[in-house]
Amino acid sequence: MHGPSPVLHSPAYFQNPYPTWKWLRENDPVHQFLFPGTDVPVWLVTRYDDVRAILEDPRFSNDPDNASRQFQDAGLGFSMLKTIILSDPPDHTRLRKLATKPFTPRNTEQWRSVTEDVVDGLLDEAAGRGEMDVVRDFAAIVPAEVLGRILGVGMDRRKQVLANLQEAFSGDPERIRKASEWLLDNARELVAYKRANPGDDLTTQLIEAREGGDRLDETELVALVQQLVAAGIDTTQNLIANATLALLDHPDQLAILREDTSIMPQAVEEFLRYDGAAVVSFMRFAMHDLEFGEVELPAGAAVWPALQSANHDYDRFPEPDRLDLSRTDVRHVGMGHGLHNCMGAALARLEVRIAMSALLSRFPGLALAGSRSEVCYQPDMFVRRLKSLPVRLS
Repeated sequence: MHGPSPVLHSPAYFQNPYPTWKWLRENDPVHQFLFPGTDVPVWLVTRYDDVRAILEDPRFSNDPDNASRQFQDAGLGFSMLKTIILSDPPDHTRLRKLATKPFTPRNTEQWRSVTEDVVDGLLDEAAGRGEMDVVRDFAAIVPAEVLGRILGVGMDRRKQVLANLQEAFSGDPERIRKASEWLLDNARELVAYKRANPGDDLTTQLIEAREGGDRLDETELVALVQQLVAAGIDTTQNLIANATLALLDHPDQLAILREDTSIMPQAVEEFLRYDGAAVVSFMRFAMHDLEFGEVELPAGAAVWPALQSANHDYDRFPEPDRLDLSRTDVRHVGMGHGLHNCMGAALARLEVRIAMSALLSRFPGLALAGSRSEVCYQPDMFVRRLKSLPVRLS
């Protein structure tokens, strides 16, 4: 290893972590550091091949109950109910079979008209102003409104969901705690209401979902709805905002896409690779003492696959730090990999394709309002989340 070990939670890192990841891939690809504010060791995995390998390695568990006592005692356990993400086979296999049918690419097409209606309405409002904040006025609202309608959440409650979700990612421990509790209570109330008043919505579909004689119980339903809200809204919001900025930073690619929006599906894969929504996957926990990437890991070790570092690995992608919509082999890990690849990936892709196509078609003169140096990211180790992105429309 050469040179000083990088700091993984500095202001400079949060604004642009890619140089740090490049250094780690070349010098310390399974990097041990102390999780910020604790004395708990975590191992960050940064190379593409290693990230893919660990995401499908049965020696590691997704269940935080398999974490070391030290990890749990530091308060780094997950404050949500046990979900598909935080489970291993056979529980994971059973839950995934029951929950995923509505999220196949074919079945998500039923939500195209809902998404188009939401997107068109927001852009109509923005057109009247001649400007908007892509994060606040568009990217955050599209998935919140779409998912709210799909789940059968009322309009007033959809606004509350978005407000509490933003609080849940505020970085303030007390605000995060209160917002997380509200979101969990909201999921409980929604499931109870839809059980008593079934409708033509996804929550009712999940309540009625069966696989043979099996079905989701109340706790599993609440956990799944909570997961859909938290992951489904935040992931899509960040991807729309980051994709918009990526195009503004690469005017040649913006011109290509503006001329031919039919390549949008391919473009979305490059957006996911170039500056996707998730910085890291959920942690994996070593089931026993083992060796990975020539590093000895103790039982319970928390290992963090760095998805966006893998997506910028020079050994896997030519010129990875450049947005290139002509890439044909974009096998990124922006939506995970293996058993725990993103369950809602097809819906997220549909929303992003529709949102970005409409934005570019409606406003061919889309341009950044203000200085590029003023655009910055939230200090967050888990996701790439822009604070704001003001643009001019024409």
